[in-house]
Amino acid sequence: MRTSRISRDTSRILAASRTLRQTRSGANPPVHDASDSELSSVPTDAGSDGDFATPPPKRRKTVRDTPVKVKHESKEVSLTSTTSPKKEAKPKKARRVPAKKINGAGGSVKIEPPPNWEEIYALTREMRNENLAPVDTMGCESLADKQRSPRDQRFQTLVALMLSSQTKDTVTAVAMRGMQERMPGGFNLESVLAIEPAELNGFINKVGFHNLKTKYIKQTAEILRDKFASDIPDTVAGLVSLPGVGPKMAYLTLSAAWGRDEGIGVDVHVHRITNLWGWHTTQNPEQTRAALESWLPKDKWHDINNLLVGFGQTICLPVGRKCGDCKLSERGLCPSAVVGVKKKIKKESVVKVEPDGEETVKEETVVAEVNEVKAEDVDVAVGDIEDIGRASRNRSTRSKT
Repeated sequence: MRTSRISRDTSRILAASRTLRQTRSGANPPVHDASDSELSSVPTDAGSDGDFATPPPKRRKTVRDTPVKVKHESKEVSLTSTTSPKKEAKPKKARRVPAKKINGAGGSVKIEPPPNWEEIYALTREMRNENLAPVDTMGCESLADKQRSPRDQRFQTLVALMLSSQTKDTVTAVAMRGMQERMPGGFNLESVLAIEPAELNGFINKVGFHNLKTKYIKQTAEILRDKFASDIPDTVAGLVSLPGVGPKMAYLTLSAAWGRDEGIGVDVHVHRITNLWGWHTTQNPEQTRAALESWLPKDKWHDINNLLVGFGQTICLPVGRKCGDCKLSERGLCPSAVVGVKKKIKKESVVKVEPDGEETVKEETVVAEVNEVKAEDVDVAVGDIEDIGRASRNRSTRSKT
C-alpha cells in the first residue's frame, strides 16, 4: 500500500503544478519555443506552404503639427493702370492718314485735315523752341542789314534767298556778311549794278553754283532797275519773273520783305517732312504747297517754313534722322519713325605693356543703340522748285551682287 500513497502524492503535486501553469498562462501569452513538440498548432499567419510569413514592419506614427490657415486676399486692379516693371509698353506706330477731299452739296469740295495734325504741329514747335537751329540765327529772313534803308533791306533779302538755293545757311550767312562789309559803295542795288561779275563771284564763291548765281544776280539787278523802279516786286508773279526765282523763294521773299503771306514757302525740308508724316503723298515742292494751302490755317503759312527747316536741321535730318530724340516718335505720332536697334560691338584696347615688349590686350563688348535708316527713307534726290533750272537728280539703284 506504500506504493499507492506515493502515487497519490505524486498525482496531487502534478495537479497543483498544472493549476499554477494555467494561471500563469492567462496572464502571459504562450511563446513559441523550438523545444516544443512538432505537433504544436500552426500559427494562423503561416503561408500556404507552411512557412511563416514575415509580419510587415510597423510604421511610426507621424505627429503632424496643427495645420496653418493662410488667408488669401485678392484685389481687383485695372489692367490699364498697371505697367510691367521690366518692359514699358511702346505706343503703336501711327498710320499714314493724309488729308481727305469731301464732296459737299452743290459740287463744293471740303478738305479734311490729317488727324492729330495740331498735336504734331504743337510738339514740333515745342522741340524747335528747345533746340536752336542754324535757320534761327542765319536764316535768309534775318540776314539783311538792319542799318540800311527798307528798300536796301528788301534787296538784300532777295539776294540772300537766291544764294540759299542748294547751300547751307552757314555758308550763305558768311557770303552775305562779306558783301555787307566789303562791297564798294555798300551792299545795295546800285553797287551790284556797278561791280564786275568776276568781283561779285569772288564774294559768293563758297555757295553752291556760284557762277550761275553771279549771272542771275546781275541780270536781276538790271531787271529791277528797268522794270520795277529799282525795288523788288511786291507780287508773286513779279518775283517769279526774275531769273533763278521760283515759287518757294517768291513766297518767302514776299513774306519777309513785304510782310504779306500769300502762300507757303516749301523747300526740301517742308516737302520731305510733311510726306514723312503722311499728311500727303506729293512728288515735288509745288504739289506740297498746293496740298498744304488747301487745309492749313493761313496764320501758319509763314511759320511752317521756319518750323520745319529748323526741325530738319536738328532732329529730322535728311540722313540719319534722330527718331530717338523726337517726341513724335515717342508718342507714336510719326508713321516714319525709325526703331532703334541695339548691337554688340567688340572693342580691344592695350592695357599693359611688359618690359619684354609683350602686350596685354583687354577685350570688352560695348552695347550701342544704332538707328537703322533705309536708303529708300532718305529723300536726298528731291530738289527745290527754283533750283535754277537744274533737273533733279535721280538716285541710281545699286544692283545687288
